[in-house]
Amino acid sequence: MLPTENRLRRREDFAIAVRRGRRAGRPLLVVHLRSGATDPHAPGESAPPARAGFVVSKAVGGAVVRNQVKRRLRHLIRERLSELPPGSLVVVRALPGAGDADHAHLARDLDAALQRLLGGGTR
Repeated sequence: MLPTENRLRRREDFAIAVRRGRRAGRPLLVVHLRSGATDPHAPGESAPPARAGFVVSKAVGGAVVRNQVKRRLRHLIRERLSELPPGSLVVVRALPGAGDADHAHLARDLDAALQRLLGGGTR
């Protein structure tokens, strides 16, 4: 489970990450990252934690498959929270192939996308 302080919940936060952040696409998912964004909902904090949210549409599969993909992605992001800059917003959007992919393939695509976004990889 992803800790409460690391979850994106508000529509505005998702929109900020998607519209104003950088994007890296992989065959199974697309990752949007807004680095170092301040949290307007938590006044007084000097370094807000990194927060993540997930978008898994019906194109991925039925309800069981979508929930399974979300659980896998939450687990993968939880392990990588320490690599993210404080205050960053991350939105992971699963593509239709993510429903058929195993945990290792999702992890490989997520790592590649995050490395590109955090390391400034070339296109």
